[in-house]
Amino acid sequence: VQLVESGGGLVQPGGSLRLSCAASGITFSIYSMGWYRQAPGNQRELVARIFSSGSTYYEDSVKGRFTISRDNAKNSVYLQMNSLRPEDTAVYYCKATSPYGTNTYWGQGTQVTVSS
Repeated sequence: VQLVESGGGLVQPGGSLRLSCAASGITFSIYSMGWYRQAPGNQRELVARIFSSGSTYYEDSVKGRFTISRDNAKNSVYLQMNSLRPEDTAVYYCKATSPYGTNTYWGQGTQVTVSS
């Protein structure tokens, strides 16, 4: 199983980035997919999640700014991040969770830095 994130980088406050996570080795369509982030000195936290049904969940601080989506044909999940703030700076990780939570897999992370 492999999850590969991409799309991170340096962006100014108010800017946008789109993260991608490509999965292999799993039946992607039945997995729920999540984006997490971890800033230095902080615990890893859930940012957004999309279930196999397509329903979504967002952490309060990103509601209205971030959008999670998935493309089952491409085995990929995306995080569109708009109106970025310095406090969004973190390493962003992709996580795949099997039905009933039996198995979980993590990507290696991609750095997002929001700074002027």
